[in-house]
Amino acid sequence: MSAVTHGWHRLSSRSPLVGFVDACLRGPAQVVFQNNALTGLLILVALAWGAVENGQPRVFGGGVLGLVVGTATALVLQVDRTSLRQGMFGFSPLLTGLAVPTFLDDRPLMWLYLVLGAAATTVVTLALNAIFKKWGLTAFTFPFVLTTWVLLLAAYQFDRFTVLTDMTPKFPGQGPLAGGSFDWDLVPTFLRGVSQVFLIDSWVTGLIIVVALLVNSRWSAIFALVGAVGATLLALWFGADGASLDKGLYGFNAVLTAIAVGAVMHRPGTLVTLYTLFGIALTLFVQLALATVLTPLAIPVLTGPFNIATWLLLLPKRHFAPLPNHERVEETVVSVVKRTV
Repeated sequence: MSAVTHGWHRLSSRSPLVGFVDACLRGPAQVVFQNNALTGLLILVALAWGAVENGQPRVFGGGVLGLVVGTATALVLQVDRTSLRQGMFGFSPLLTGLAVPTFLDDRPLMWLYLVLGAAATTVVTLALNAIFKKWGLTAFTFPFVLTTWVLLLAAYQFDRFTVLTDMTPKFPGQGPLAGGSFDWDLVPTFLRGVSQVFLIDSWVTGLIIVVALLVNSRWSAIFALVGAVGATLLALWFGADGASLDKGLYGFNAVLTAIAVGAVMHRPGTLVTLYTLFGIALTLFVQLALATVLTPLAIPVLTGPFNIATWLLLLPKRHFAPLPNHERVEETVVSVVKRTV
């Protein structure tokens, strides 16, 4: 495996085309803070499985299109080469590409909308990273969140689009929760919490993503599961909507927070684990609060809660056990953007 990895690295360094493919493969991995082409490839396999399983292969196609368009846009804009090669400009456009066909009906114009949205996500990434760098932070997946919110809100004003968020606009306190019972099939629910990071409802997809994380970092895989389990159980304890619980919708934001705080920004240890557990709870509460705010608009929270909670956790700069850059999981979305914009 090591020989294959080194051979691929040499080939991608020599060939612009292979280098572009390598950058695209690292994009999906950077969603979960990994810089590994094999991890990215496995995640793409997981997304393909989940999209087909749910009868929505166009969602996978949209994700791949967004990934390619976002990376190509960064290339045209002549961004920092190192950042480009690390998949830094592929992960948010990938998510935008998954979101557009998930939340809009399938029409020819939808694909043009997706392409424009993916390109815009790259521009927004550059803009937000320039801002957040002043506070020693990165934009994480917020370029995807902001761009997708704009695309969905704008789509309400276009005759050619139908928004498919399955949400009923209502003000806080008006009517019950969406309803539905929780079937107590916990392990698949936890794994769906992992898959929902990529807007996919499939425990098989979640399992493959965990394996993909193990390829590059066992701690990232462990904390991903901790995030999914912790947030889901806490939401269950507080009486959150059963149907959403069963789909893993209360776990995916906490998965990202747990990986970022517990495995990427700090060396795993007792204090770091406790801080991460607190962060998981904070992420859940931010998610529920943000859902209350966005319900009248009938748009989803996406990974907005992860971004808000993780920024709040990192701003105090309580680095209990910071990882030196050379010991981190190669280069991640955090370490690269802190160095360059």
